Amino acid sequence: MPQPADPTRQATHRLVPGPAGRIHLVEQGTGPLVLLVHGFPESWYSWRRQLPALAAAGYRAAAVDVRGYGRSSRPAEVSAYRMRELVADAAATVQGLGEETAVIVGHDWGAGIAANSALLRPDVFRAVGMLSVPYTPRGGPRPSEVFAQMAGDTGDADGGGAGAAGPAPDEFYVGYFQEPGRAEAEIEPDVRGWLAGFYAALSADTMPDSGAADPHFVRRGGTLRERFPAGVLPAWLGEDELDVYAGEFERTGMSGALNRYRNMDRDWEDLADVDGAPIPQPSLFAGGSRDASTMWLADAIAAFPATLPGLVSSHVLEGCGHWIQQERPEELNRLLVRWLDALPR
Repeated sequence: MPQPADPTRQATHRLVPGPAGRIHLVEQGTGPLVLLVHGFPESWYSWRRQLPALAAAGYRAAAVDVRGYGRSSRPAEVSAYRMRELVADAAATVQGLGEETAVIVGHDWGAGIAANSALLRPDVFRAVGMLSVPYTPRGGPRPSEVFAQMAGDTGDADGGGAGAAGPAPDEFYVGYFQEPGRAEAEIEPDVRGWLAGFYAALSADTMPDSGAADPHFVRRGGTLRERFPAGVLPAWLGEDELDVYAGEFERTGMSGALNRYRNMDRDWEDLADVDGAPIPQPSLFAGGSRDASTMWLADAIAAFPATLPGLVSSHVLEGCGHWIQQERPEELNRLLVRWLDALPR
């Protein structure tokens, strides 16, 4: 069977120096720099449909492997993956590419990295785009307390909850990821199969029915994978594309990626000086109507007039799941280019 054309065949792989060692990126095009930051569990490859589109529109698009992923450095210490370290990586990437400023666009965890990069380094990042996860200013209770409460409020398919006589409450996936080695023990024996199920669980065309057990929660003593769809790939993901993702994580292991989740309490402490701070730069948000991140954080979207006073463009794509730039590449590319073209150069 012939392989599909590689949309990044004209792109260039590069390594630039960063605070933790090396930062790997793939770039295409010339013009104003647009830095693309992926989420979990992805890599630069999640932007394969955006790189040529942005290049064709007159931009220098650069998609990084976030620290801990792919060919970028993977520090051993869990604390090396705190948000301020990743912001420093983003700024170092701009410098390493010989630029002074950039637009930064992130998806999932990358949206948080992009937002905090704009907040902490406005001298470098002149505009910010966030996909799937809206900007939520630092504030409120310690994150670990929030996750524990979410678990306490959630029973499994047979009912039960905190204080109930029935089954123990399910555990929120972010809490499940906290203990080093625990999620790795589930994922690493079959990285490809786990990734396939995770991608399918959050894609609009393959996610579980509304009455099924929520794949964002883990049965006590169980695994996340128990609730993933089995034997099906979403329409946006071919076998060869899954091979790319699986090959990277089989080589690197999962700890570098999971360590981002293990710093949320540290981030809460580190970012106390910007508690409640808005992001004034021109901004964009795009999410999917069937994405739990967009639905759970509806209040954050409603607060954009206060939290993103420079908001230029906000969209919720009907019928789209979590992997927005891969599920709806052409639609998202149009939104990105229209927004970028309207920014001051």
